[in-house]
Amino acid sequence: MKQLLNTLYITKPDVYLATQGENIVIRQADSIVARCPFHNLQDIVLFSYLGMSPKLLERCVKYGIGIAYLSPNGRLIARMQGKSKGNILLRRIQYRVADNEDASLAIVKNIILAKIYNEKWTLERYIRQYKQRIDTINLENASHNMSEMMTKVRNAESVDMLRGFEGSAQVIYFSCFDDMILNQKKDFEFGIRSRRPPLNRVNAVLSFLYAVLSNDIASCLETVGLDAYAGFMHTDRPGRVSLALDLVEEFRAAIVDRLVLSLVNKRIIAAGDFESETNGSVLLNDDGRRKVISKWQERKKEEITHPYLNEKMPWGLVPFVQANLLARYLRNDIDAYPPFFWK
Repeated sequence: MKQLLNTLYITKPDVYLATQGENIVIRQADSIVARCPFHNLQDIVLFSYLGMSPKLLERCVKYGIGIAYLSPNGRLIARMQGKSKGNILLRRIQYRVADNEDASLAIVKNIILAKIYNEKWTLERYIRQYKQRIDTINLENASHNMSEMMTKVRNAESVDMLRGFEGSAQVIYFSCFDDMILNQKKDFEFGIRSRRPPLNRVNAVLSFLYAVLSNDIASCLETVGLDAYAGFMHTDRPGRVSLALDLVEEFRAAIVDRLVLSLVNKRIIAAGDFESETNGSVLLNDDGRRKVISKWQERKKEEITHPYLNEKMPWGLVPFVQANLLARYLRNDIDAYPPFFWK
C-alpha cells in the first residue's frame, strides 16, 4: 500500500518558501518560521502570492512534489506537477475513452451513483443519530427521492441525462443541509448552494474544501499515470483539472460535507473566522483557513475500511486507491470502475 505522505499548506499571506539542504524553509520577513523535509512531502498548496524560489521549484520537480497555487477562497489558479508518471499507452486509452461518450457513460454512471448514494447515506446517518433534534420526515423524504434518482441514473442513456439527474439530486440533498446544522444555526444558515462566489459561511467552507480535495485528487491521478485534465463528465477547459473534478463527486458528502458539518456543529469554527468582500462573497480569513486545514489533515489520517478492497487505510489514501482503480479499469485489468460507496 502507498504511504500517506504530507501536504504542506501555506495559509499565511506574507511568507516565502526557499530551500536549505534537504529542507523547505518558510521565511517571514527576515526570519525562518518553519522547516519541512522533502522526503515525506507529496504536495505544496499555497494560498500566498509571494511564492517560492526558483531553486525550490527545481527541487520539487526533481522529487515529484506537486505545487498548487490557490486563491484565498480555494479557487485553483495553477498547478505544477513536474515529469509525468506512467506511460503514454494509459493516457492514450484515457483520451480515447474521454472522446467516446458511450465509453465514458459507464464510468460517469458509477461516479454519479456513488455520489448520490453517499449523500443519501449522510442523510440517513443524521436521521439515526439525531432523530430527537431534527426534522426526520424531511430527511426521510429526501432519502426516498434520492433512491428514485439512483434508479434513473442506472437507466440513463447519455452523459447529458446523467448531468440532469445529478443536478436534481443536488437540489434534494442540499434542501436538507440546514436540518443537519445543529448548532450556531443563526451564524451558519446554509440556504442554497452558492459557489462563484460563495455567499455565506457554510458555502465558503464547502467551496474551500472542495477545491483542496480537487487538488489532492489531481495529484493522485498524476501519480498513477493519468491526465488530471482530461475528464469524462466535466468538459475540457484550459487549466481545469476535469478528471479530478469527476472523481471529487464521489467524495463530496463522505469527506467534505461531513467535515464541514462537524466543524460547525462542534463549534470549531465560528463567525469570526470569516470575512466579507464588497461583491457579497464570504471567505475564510487566515485564522479560519488554519483551523479548517488542521482538521482536514486530521481527518485524512483517520482509518476507514475500503468498501471494494476490504482493507483498512487512512482517509487520505482513498482518493489514490480510486485513481488506481480507474487506471486498472482503463487497462482492462478489471471489468468495471468500482466507485467509492461509503459505508
